[in-house]
Amino acid sequence: MTARSVPIRRGAGYWWASYVAMLRWVLAQQKALFGMILFIQLVMGVGSVAMYRFYLGEVDSTTATYLVSGLPALAIIPVGFVMVPILVMQEKFRGTFDFTWSLPVPRLAPVAATFTVFTAIGLPVAALTTAVAAWQFDATIRLSWLVVLAALLSALTATSAGYGMAMAISEPRLTNLITNVVIFLVLLFSPIVIPIERFPEWAQAAHQALPFYHMANLIRAGLTEGLATDVGASLAVLGAWAVGGWAAVAWVVGRRR
Repeated sequence: MTARSVPIRRGAGYWWASYVAMLRWVLAQQKALFGMILFIQLVMGVGSVAMYRFYLGEVDSTTATYLVSGLPALAIIPVGFVMVPILVMQEKFRGTFDFTWSLPVPRLAPVAATFTVFTAIGLPVAALTTAVAAWQFDATIRLSWLVVLAALLSALTATSAGYGMAMAISEPRLTNLITNVVIFLVLLFSPIVIPIERFPEWAQAAHQALPFYHMANLIRAGLTEGLATDVGASLAVLGAWAVGGWAAVAWVVGRRR
């Protein structure tokens, strides 16, 4: 083979081909897991609607709309913070993790493929959960272009955090412990379906810096009229988390040899 016949492994075409190949690889090696994840997400999403309906009973229209517009964030956050680390841990336990990173593809191609797959799982579940909740609570929601941006940005942020953590921590059991603690704190102690004003001042200040409140606030702005506040600030904070998270992922991935 002459030097001229060696394919050039760079450029947009090569990156796209690598991304498509890694997308097929991720789907092929984890197809059984994805079915289980999709089922669990559906059960959690619809189950959360039933739980809130059981606990709250009849509520006024404003409370119902506030609750329903926060549920998409509760459906998206576990996908990035729990399901993505589970995927990485499964790869480490099965021995396919190092093989994946030995493949001759751009470093971020497997990351982009993973994000695509889990976004394809999370967003439809979030939409279905919202529709079921709106029906159960007789809440009025509206759709705007902002909800698409907010959902994608939330998924991007959550996935970067989960992927970066799973990549940076070599011990899978420690990753599992951290994800469970994080999701416990998010589900019970985050102003997602509860107004942030009801939290203590120190908790309000903490959540103004963390991404969870801003995910819900930004999605709520795309689904309701007048219930979301400081939307520009939420967009800036969540954008900063997304950029910072994926910069950290790029750094961790780049360190692998």
